[in-house]
Amino acid sequence: MPTVPRTSVAAIVAAGREVLAAEGLDGLTMQRVAARVGVRAPSLYKRVQDRSALVRLVAEQVLAEVGTLLEDAAHTGDAERDLRALAAALRDFARRDPSAYGLLFTPLPAAMAPDPALFAASVAPVLRVSEELAGPERALDAARTVTAWASGFLRMEALGGFQLGGSTDEAYEFGIGLLAGGLSRG
Repeated sequence: MPTVPRTSVAAIVAAGREVLAAEGLDGLTMQRVAARVGVRAPSLYKRVQDRSALVRLVAEQVLAEVGTLLEDAAHTGDAERDLRALAAALRDFARRDPSAYGLLFTPLPAAMAPDPALFAASVAPVLRVSEELAGPERALDAARTVTAWASGFLRMEALGGFQLGGSTDEAYEFGIGLLAGGLSRG
């Protein structure tokens, strides 16, 4: 009779997300994940080739989650309202899981990097709304501008970089409003 598996790829990825959230990318090791799923590290190699494959699987799961969140956010048919909803969904995700959010913008070695098609799928809602606002010829430029602005704002916010007082909630809304209005006129 074959041995009953003590873990699965899904359990390993879930544990990887927990380790990432608690210890960051440097803490995401086979040993720490094995401890979370209740096996010894060598047992993980039956399911995941190595640490690079583990990081890639976790990154792919993060991309899929973000893609779903963004798709769910942008559904009104009003491009400016949808852009605000996309920005809010991204900010909520960044606040809820800052390590996973950071992983989205971390350059990874090729062996750890997710399939580029997964990146494209995860940002499809941003590209779609950007195209509605700026037109097809400027959609990619618009999406990059929105992403760069949001990423910079969210990183500064997470690091406590806004030291002059005032409401960061209001500043975030103001910024995305300016972008939405500017892109629709651009």
